[in-house]
Amino acid sequence: MASGKKALFATVMAASVAGMPHMLPAPAYADDYADLLDVLRAKGSLTRHEYDTLLAKHVHHAAQAAEPRAGRPTHVASSGARSGSAHIAHGAESGYEPGIRFDAGASEGDASMRAEDAATRAEASARSAQAAAAALNSGEFVRVAKYVPGKGLTFKAGPININLSGFVNGFYSYNSPAGGRPVAGGVSSGSSGFDSSAVRNGLLPAGFILKMDTVQQGMDISAVLGMYPGLDNAKPSAFNANSGGSPVGLGTAGIDLRQVYMTFGNKDIGTFKIGRDLALFASDAIMNDATLLSVGSTGSNSAPGNTSLGRIGVGYVYADWIPQISYTSPKVGGFQGSVGIFQPLDEFGYADATNPDSTASHFSAGSSQHSSPMVQGRAVYDFSLSDLKVHIWASFLIQHMQALTSQTISANQHVSTMVEAGDIGTKLTYGPFEGVAYYYRGSGLGTTGLFFDGVADNGRKRTSEGYYVQAAYHATKKLKIVGSYGVSNLYLASGENMLAEQGSDVGLVRRNQSEVGAAYYQMTDWLTVIGEYAHTSSAAHGGNKESDNTASGGVMLMF
Repeated sequence: MASGKKALFATVMAASVAGMPHMLPAPAYADDYADLLDVLRAKGSLTRHEYDTLLAKHVHHAAQAAEPRAGRPTHVASSGARSGSAHIAHGAESGYEPGIRFDAGASEGDASMRAEDAATRAEASARSAQAAAAALNSGEFVRVAKYVPGKGLTFKAGPININLSGFVNGFYSYNSPAGGRPVAGGVSSGSSGFDSSAVRNGLLPAGFILKMDTVQQGMDISAVLGMYPGLDNAKPSAFNANSGGSPVGLGTAGIDLRQVYMTFGNKDIGTFKIGRDLALFASDAIMNDATLLSVGSTGSNSAPGNTSLGRIGVGYVYADWIPQISYTSPKVGGFQGSVGIFQPLDEFGYADATNPDSTASHFSAGSSQHSSPMVQGRAVYDFSLSDLKVHIWASFLIQHMQALTSQTISANQHVSTMVEAGDIGTKLTYGPFEGVAYYYRGSGLGTTGLFFDGVADNGRKRTSEGYYVQAAYHATKKLKIVGSYGVSNLYLASGENMLAEQGSDVGLVRRNQSEVGAAYYQMTDWLTVIGEYAHTSSAAHGGNKESDNTASGGVMLMF
């Protein structure tokens, strides 16, 4: 580019010389040369810097030529200098940057003035940038952070981040009972005798989560509100919005306000949480369960509630959303621990609630007094071995059950017991393959839900255990195939008889299990299309058995 400009300039100068008389230099007028520079600048052949430099040199040379010389008319030289100076003045008035002046014979001063002007403009630009940054952080402007699929929308109002995320799902489920006799506390619908169709939610209802966070005095602070409405009519009872539904006209859906909490802390001291959120014990079991995004076992499909069961009660006990004051440590070398105190929960006779002849016998004791909180803890460890990613977790739960009551225990006996439970699990990821293995065991823990049928009618604890295994293969970037199998067992307490012999033909659940196969196709960043088959069976201590089959298809939207 530079050589081209030099060639152009040389050509112009050659053309000027060609018109001169042979060997006799004719006078060159300063304004002609300046006009030439103007033309070259207008056509883009010269940059502003090149134009200024050449013009400054021209003025300097014109001034020198204006000095009286022997044999040369003074008026010619002086008129040329005056013309060049006039052109410079005209050029400065018609577009030069403020503060730049050309002084013939003082080119170094001109460079100094240019440098000073550039520094002034840079300082003004820096002040403008600082003012703009201060305005953005003042709260007078709302910005939108870059959208990441699945992470919601984040708005920045000054120092506060406001994030809105959520999901919506809907499935058509067809449940076909395979027959059998009823099981108290079982999760199969096999003994119902009728096929059922439902348009319903899966294991997840819909969810809308609002989170606000900021940093104050080096502390990360956040507040979260999570609302989880269902599709079907609600029929509140013992489980409130999560009870079985009511498929009659003029019904309304239930809203489960399961999340409302705050956190504060930082990466150096860890994080404290106060409020209602997912508990620690068995939380990894449900979060790694593939049926979290589908249906799994339906529970009641003829009158669906807010959610299905997924693998709850057929592989793990539901972690639940419980008021808590908990602490999570900083992550050190892949290890992180959490511990907290939680609102204590009552022992609950789920088998009695599901027994159609509950007046004839009662299976479990209840409780209503708690002088101490529930305590839960959790530890996770993440590491990699070459291309293999490993996630390991373990958790525990302890709660003192007081004032147990039943048909056998009188109110003045003051019977109490200590419930303990623990679990361990792992998730392995290797290329397109994923595997999950999980196991739990408890004393007084019960099955399906926390403390459901955990204590027998005689006040003694029942032992329970369960597990599930799950394999997934990403056939393509969009298609994932999953298969899983899970079992939950509940054993009789010491001194407990076969309760089916106590005047009822319904026995206490001994075993719930299910097999699930599903395909997940991610159509877009938001939409996932899901097809699933599940077989669920229940068996009682008295010998009763029942099973059912469910086919489900639907869509999950997450933003």
